[in-house]
Amino acid sequence: MADPKADGPLVKVRDLKMYFPIHAGLFKSHVGDIKAVDGISFDIAPGETLGLVGESGCGKSTVGRSILRLYDITGGTVEINGSEIAHVDRDSLRSKRPTMQMIFQDPQASLNPRMTVASIIAEPLDEHLKLTPDERLARVYELMDWVGLNRAFAKRYPHEFSGGQRQRIGIARALALNPKFIVCDEPIAALDVSIQAQVVNLLEELQDRLDLTYLFISHDLSMVRHIADRVAVMYLGRIVEIASRDALFSEPLHPYTQALLSAVPEPDPSYERNRKPIVLKGDVPSPANPPKGCNFCTRCPKVMDVCRQVEPEVFSFDNGRQVACHLYADNTTMTGEPTTGGRTKKTNKETVS
Repeated sequence: MADPKADGPLVKVRDLKMYFPIHAGLFKSHVGDIKAVDGISFDIAPGETLGLVGESGCGKSTVGRSILRLYDITGGTVEINGSEIAHVDRDSLRSKRPTMQMIFQDPQASLNPRMTVASIIAEPLDEHLKLTPDERLARVYELMDWVGLNRAFAKRYPHEFSGGQRQRIGIARALALNPKFIVCDEPIAALDVSIQAQVVNLLEELQDRLDLTYLFISHDLSMVRHIADRVAVMYLGRIVEIASRDALFSEPLHPYTQALLSAVPEPDPSYERNRKPIVLKGDVPSPANPPKGCNFCTRCPKVMDVCRQVEPEVFSFDNGRQVACHLYADNTTMTGEPTTGGRTKKTNKETVS
């Protein structure tokens, strides 16, 4: 497999669309589509963590599954490590699976209850490599060491473990084939709060050790603020803003990002008492029938007439930030190419405690 240029992105997503058909009537006619992902573009640099945030139902998990071709996408292109993923045949796709893996949200549902821990972790090895039994067992033990699982537990079954331990099993399975890119689909959402920090710290340690690249999908903004280098904000199937972590949390530009971050509690009691969250009126429109123009126009506190008629282009700032909003049409540069950030966590992040 050809490696991408050293200074280029590891993951390139362009105009990704994932529509689910709606069938109705006696003959199950195609009457419409649920536009779960509606034309998004972004890049992820090698070794970087891109956080993808948004409220429930906005299409975050569908993005992650579409990128890895767990779904056959409706349109767009996806390149991972220089290889086209979106439209290759199944045989070609199988050969590319070792490069890209996924950590699922619910560790209980993603692990086969009839298989032992050793069998679960070794399953990718059996599918893609030809190892002797001793080599296979040695690799399983090595992966268990990496994620902090006792080797004596190798013959146990998933129901014998806690939620945090089951997620560590899922992480070990994802690492089995030495992937370059991992989609973390809300990996801490199903865990106790006391365990969440341990799993996030483990993901960061593994990233430093193995030079991994993450797409970290979450609705926990405080955890995204800790782990991500850049953050993409999603609303109703579209990305409304992409910026570095510090820039986004200190000065959100899109009205939806401002409302989203205003709901995050602050640890300073004096500031929290005077904080005024932005309360959005109305409900999120149906992805089967999104509004004309900007998807956010039905709830935006700064809506203009043009917002209800014309879909906003992506506008870029000099610092690499991108915003899809008509408010910034006069003082930014319009572009169709996402910018790629870099990894910064070694110098400005601390371990979650």
